[in-house]
Amino acid sequence: MSLASTATFWRPTLSVRLPRALKVAAVITAGFLAAMLSDLAFAAERPQPASFAAAASRPACGGEVACTVPLGAYRIALPPDGRVEGAYVFFHGYRSSAAEQMGATDLVAVAHAHHLAFVAPDGLNGTWSHDNAVRHDRDETAFARQVFDDLTGRWHVPADRLIVGGFSQGASTAWHVVCHAGDRVAAAVTFSGVFWNPLPAPADCATTPPPMIHFHGTADQTFPLAGRAIGDRWHQGDMYLSLDIVRARAACPVAPRVRRIVAGIDCIETDGCDRGPILACVHDAGHEVRAGWLAGALDTLLAPPVPWRVSAPAAP
Repeated sequence: MSLASTATFWRPTLSVRLPRALKVAAVITAGFLAAMLSDLAFAAERPQPASFAAAASRPACGGEVACTVPLGAYRIALPPDGRVEGAYVFFHGYRSSAAEQMGATDLVAVAHAHHLAFVAPDGLNGTWSHDNAVRHDRDETAFARQVFDDLTGRWHVPADRLIVGGFSQGASTAWHVVCHAGDRVAAAVTFSGVFWNPLPAPADCATTPPPMIHFHGTADQTFPLAGRAIGDRWHQGDMYLSLDIVRARAACPVAPRVRRIVAGIDCIETDGCDRGPILACVHDAGHEVRAGWLAGALDTLLAPPVPWRVSAPAAP
């Protein structure tokens, strides 16, 4: 029964045993009430203007609007076709930002082509507080876990398909996350950055590393393969020694290691690790990340059957 028909149903009952003046007043009042309720019922059933509907369904964040979690913020770009099979969480380089990173449309497009949301967490003051970094403004492991939780809760990104990545100091942060929150990470694709000195022991990593593909250039002078000093107190780590650490923590066999071409680069792949292969792709370029390298890495990781899905990600 509609609101209008309910008002009509009320009207006759008001005329029983009432003086004429009161009967007239009651009829007028009931008629007014019926008209008002009828208007309300019509308004409730009438389609709302497009602008109203859009405002009601608009997400609280996304696109140009940063998403916030207790320890910070991130930005996200969903695949245009709405098919979200995972996320590539990319930590930006030193003195950059999530907003600037979202301008790397070539990287965003590669993630989207693989049905992944592109996610850019924001460093504090343009930098990161990974192990042995210059600054220690935030617990980056806790921040990463909050971002992961928000991706699965707000955007319904599958929890077993979160891939981390990063460039330069952002890559070092991704390695930090792999070391301390690898239980939440399905894979990693990083560029031009590894652990910082003093390097962790394999046992210092709380979780088993997932499959990893790391790119680094022989001509890189910003983060050389052997690392370099930053002032007189800090030092970037050696790529080969860092790889040995994650291989040991992942219980990879010492040998044999095989050669594999990824994005046209000759890579060394270590198979037989607990959660999947770990690849080192050394190219002759400098300190950079290229969309083609990311595409090749994701092609390698996502080639069926996908071996790296996390079957039961641990709770944060």
